[in-house]
Amino acid sequence: MSNQSGMKGGASGMEQAKVPVQILEELRQQNVMLQSTMDTLRKQSRQKDEEIERLQQIILNLQRAQFGQRSEKQRYVLDDGTQQLSLFDMQTETPAPEPSPHSEKEIHVSGHSRKKKRTLEELCATLPVEERIVDLPDDEKVNANGHALACIGQEYIRTELVLERAKAKVVKHYRKVYADRQLEQETGYSEVFKPVMPPPLLAHSYASASVVTDVLMKKYVDAMPLYRQEQMWKRMGVELKRGTMANWVIQVADLYLRPFWKRIRSELLTQSTIHADETVMQVLKEKSKPASSESRMWVYSSAKRADIQLRCFEYQESRSGKWAKTFLEGFSGVLITDGYSGYNKVQDAKRAGCWAHMRRKWLEAMPEGADAKTCKAAQGYEFCNRLFELERQFEGLTAEERLIQRKEKSGPILEAYWTWLNTIARPTGKLKDAVTYAQNQKAHLSAFLEHGEIEISNNQVENAIRPFVVGRKGWLFADTPQGAQASAIIYSLMETAKANSLRLDDYLLHLLSIMPERAEQCKDFEIDDLLPWSEEMKSWFSAV
Repeated sequence: MSNQSGMKGGASGMEQAKVPVQILEELRQQNVMLQSTMDTLRKQSRQKDEEIERLQQIILNLQRAQFGQRSEKQRYVLDDGTQQLSLFDMQTETPAPEPSPHSEKEIHVSGHSRKKKRTLEELCATLPVEERIVDLPDDEKVNANGHALACIGQEYIRTELVLERAKAKVVKHYRKVYADRQLEQETGYSEVFKPVMPPPLLAHSYASASVVTDVLMKKYVDAMPLYRQEQMWKRMGVELKRGTMANWVIQVADLYLRPFWKRIRSELLTQSTIHADETVMQVLKEKSKPASSESRMWVYSSAKRADIQLRCFEYQESRSGKWAKTFLEGFSGVLITDGYSGYNKVQDAKRAGCWAHMRRKWLEAMPEGADAKTCKAAQGYEFCNRLFELERQFEGLTAEERLIQRKEKSGPILEAYWTWLNTIARPTGKLKDAVTYAQNQKAHLSAFLEHGEIEISNNQVENAIRPFVVGRKGWLFADTPQGAQASAIIYSLMETAKANSLRLDDYLLHLLSIMPERAEQCKDFEIDDLLPWSEEMKSWFSAV
């Protein structure tokens, strides 16, 4: 009995001893679970804080923005189903609402019907009509036989739509036709004499130099999309479709203005310094690309202090650095750009960085109300300001004098800047972006200490690209690559003319008035006297 009791008592003691062990194990597991939950909550809290910081930064950047887009990553593309209208709509623009079925006659053909193409007289029925007659000079109204020529009628040549200031009119061109009546009476036949007619701007078109000039000015200077121009013409009593104007733009650029683009590019490659930048654009019908994809408009500019001011735009399907390499083939000077690594493919050029971009990085990293005493970003921003202030002081110096002053005054500031940059430990967010940009661009940002003629920023080309950015806000996209290329040609000529202080409307009207005849006379027509920087054009059309 006693032994059994002892055994029962021993077993009970062992069971009691196991209870605290089980409790401790359960508590340990609960502690592990609590630690895991706390880690998860801490991670979520950090994510929320980062998201709040990101949103605050977005708000801050929007508040700071004064003009245009602030980020190169901002997209200007639309979904495939967009119904927005384009400044560069070329062959297939969104059609305007169809008129009433009774407003136009229809031609019925087996299997289908189509609307009859209306004449210019019908389209411009409310406009006054002027007739211009080209006659033979008086000394040519007598032939080699000494016989006086008799006018036997006049020959219709063409009809043009001509714009005169705020009103439009239709001009019909005729020419006198002469015959030798006396010779006809003597021999039974006669020779016909006709004056030479000036060639039209575009074959089989009623486009005139004045009308096309107006379309180009509104499109590329006033940023007026073609659909709005169509509405403007309609108010004047003219049904001038946006597709028609778009075709005019393409043809004029290809026939007459492309040689100017080529000369601008070739002259640009001879410069010692070139500024380069690019911006997004959308082309709906780019081959092998969806309509919503991004293309690029590349822009190149001569230096601020260059003898000849040049601006050259080039449309390409992507942002690949190979396009800059191809465009700048043969250039061996200094290339000033932002931090985009694609420009590294331009192997023969010396790269120089942009301190305006560097300053912008520090500005974006500055909290509201930050100052240089407590904020690293504000300190970096102040370094940049000191460099720009010195550049303003050096403005009137020669390149040699500027280089001496830069090494003496800007050099110590730059050295202190790189030393200070190394003191920033474990940056995060926008501050990290600014620090990384500075470290990656150190060699390029320091290049201005080796060249007195270059600028410390890329503002030269950013100012040249601004009209395109403003226009893009109105037209949003291009319809075809041909339209985008035509726009690059015209922007190049326009911005180069502006940079050389020409009156754009008068200069462009002059070109379109004389280029058809020059193109007819010679396939490779000479344009030296027509270039925007030529002394003749400056003397005729200077805006100063």
